[in-house]
Amino acid sequence: MNSNSDIIKLLTDLINFKSVTPDSTDCQNYIDTYLSELGFETEYKNYGDVQNLISTLGKGSPCLAFIGHTDVVPAGDIQEWKSNPFELTQDKDFLIGRGTSDMKGGIACFMQATREFIEDNNDIEGSIKFILTGDEEGDAINGIRKLIDEGVFKKNELDYCLVGEPSSTDKIGDVIRNGRRGSITGHLTIHGTQGHVAYPEKANNPIHISSKIISELINIEFDNGNEYFPPTSFQISNINSGTGVDNVIPGNMKIVFNIRYSTETNHEEIKTKILNILNNSSSEYDISWKHSGEPFLTTNKEFLNICSESIKEVSHIDTVPSTNGGTSDGRFMAKISNQVIELGLTNRSIHKIDECVKIDDLNILKEIYKSILEKIFKS
Repeated sequence: MNSNSDIIKLLTDLINFKSVTPDSTDCQNYIDTYLSELGFETEYKNYGDVQNLISTLGKGSPCLAFIGHTDVVPAGDIQEWKSNPFELTQDKDFLIGRGTSDMKGGIACFMQATREFIEDNNDIEGSIKFILTGDEEGDAINGIRKLIDEGVFKKNELDYCLVGEPSSTDKIGDVIRNGRRGSITGHLTIHGTQGHVAYPEKANNPIHISSKIISELINIEFDNGNEYFPPTSFQISNINSGTGVDNVIPGNMKIVFNIRYSTETNHEEIKTKILNILNNSSSEYDISWKHSGEPFLTTNKEFLNICSESIKEVSHIDTVPSTNGGTSDGRFMAKISNQVIELGLTNRSIHKIDECVKIDDLNILKEIYKSILEKIFKS
């Protein structure tokens, strides 16, 4: 491993923090110490067991906010990893460790790009912020969502929000996110009557009842999407029923489904269409909902163009704006800023065993971030 590389040194230190969600390590304090050397002033907002870092250099507008999270998903079976997931190790052209792509690698690029920019520009007109949470991979309740709900930032106080989530597919910058779909999950229980399989007339099989319901649910046409979003998607993620033996009709059936939806509909309309089917089925049921976030879309092209131009200069490719993929903290930032872009490393290995990042990709992304800083503060 090239120990002389500043960005690899940063990533090595960040990976060493076993910051499984919610992050309760000193990872953010390490970042705070690093940024304080550059003149940043840091405050922490703690909600429950979650610490959120807000570090600021300068004042006023233009304001560029780097948005990210220091928490990571669990490593899983450590024996399946090539090496300790919380020690950065090199395998040919790749660095392996939990969080290398999602998203400590992106944070390291934030940090190094900012250092190099400040060293070349002692005074900036405007402000740079780091907004980092330890609660993104988990419930995401006491992190960025809480900061927005508590009014920590005024509306339009943050001119540009750059979320460092791994947005790229094959090459750094080939895809950036200028929006995300909304997400709502339903936990549905269909009730029947348990009984002996030899006496079906004395039972009511919830699996049989649910077959027609499922067919109708998966055929709902919520919308046709639009130029930015694909049509809303209904997907069943889990079905569970039965007692474990072959001669008992079960008493209930549990179904978990998720809907990723576009700006052409909303979560209340989605719930209404699903409840209409359930109510018309004349079956007994219980249902609970979890609404993870509304869709958002950055229609203002200014920041999108800045990011696209920086990618072109560094990676020599034309980026593709997209709204696909999972949810991120961008959905919360979009409530107070009309220019939110997700731009980060590749997502090919995120949440997997042997999560990794290509060494060259770190430098490429760092240079893109540095170019973005230069375009905003030297224009």
